Amino acid sequence: MKPLLVVLAGPTAVGKTKLAINLANRFQTEIISADSRQIYSELNIGVARPSPEELSSATHHFIATQSIHDSYNVSMYEQDVLAKLEVLFEKYPMVLLTGGSGFYIDTVCRGIDDLPAILPEIRMQVDDDLKSKGLNYLVEKLLEVDPEYYHKADLNNPKRVGKAIEIFMQTGKTYSSFLTSSVRQRNFDILKICLDLPRPLLHERINLRVNEMARNGLLQEVQSLLPHRQLNALNTVGYKEVFEYLDGSISFKTAVENIQTNTRQYARRQLTWFRRDKSYHWFEPAQLDEIEALITKYMQHEC
Repeated sequence: MKPLLVVLAGPTAVGKTKLAINLANRFQTEIISADSRQIYSELNIGVARPSPEELSSATHHFIATQSIHDSYNVSMYEQDVLAKLEVLFEKYPMVLLTGGSGFYIDTVCRGIDDLPAILPEIRMQVDDDLKSKGLNYLVEKLLEVDPEYYHKADLNNPKRVGKAIEIFMQTGKTYSSFLTSSVRQRNFDILKICLDLPRPLLHERINLRVNEMARNGLLQEVQSLLPHRQLNALNTVGYKEVFEYLDGSISFKTAVENIQTNTRQYARRQLTWFRRDKSYHWFEPAQLDEIEALITKYMQHEC
């Protein structure tokens, strides 16, 4: 019988970490993180990295394993995770993959097609457009050339937006077409679970989390990263807003409010991404027993 990979996805602040730890302990297994920012060792408070107590209560992989100065991408993540799963499945019949980065999850489950190398002149043109015309210009262009990817992309991430435009300029094909043309066969079964909450409750949890980040030293963390603000890993919610405060353009109170707003918008895009995949089973995070029962059925091949 094939081993089972249980995907536990969901928007930010919904409660994935706590539930994943409970499941890992109940099934005596380990957790692989699918978070494209928690993978960086220099990022902690602003990416809501699990606490030391949480990390010690269940074995986690791919958290704080890369540096923001490393050249790391989703293809490398796919290779690394598949190699780790091969080792873990020697010990466990089931392993958890949890996070909110839908692209990272899909890459592990489905694979990613080889993307063409981008000509330097095309990359330079997109970089020039970003510098001279701003991110909003690229976002509007993305909507024009690849509306499918526009509706699920992280529009606050200039590298993701720029890459999609580069692919279109290079090939005349949409970035999304490269991501959906084939599904790689895996030597394990996959069960996909997605967590959600009523929207007012999710928004409240997001706002409370951001306030907690501010109290726990987010400003000091971002200040320490100021010399590296040009790196792609820092072009993300929770850091770019505080950079604006450090530039003197907004107050810290406004920066916190902007983080809350941008995080709520990001959560909406995450849910849009996951809802497009009809293989997800949807639960609220409090439904631990129901989720455990579903996993048990899959492990016993009753589903």
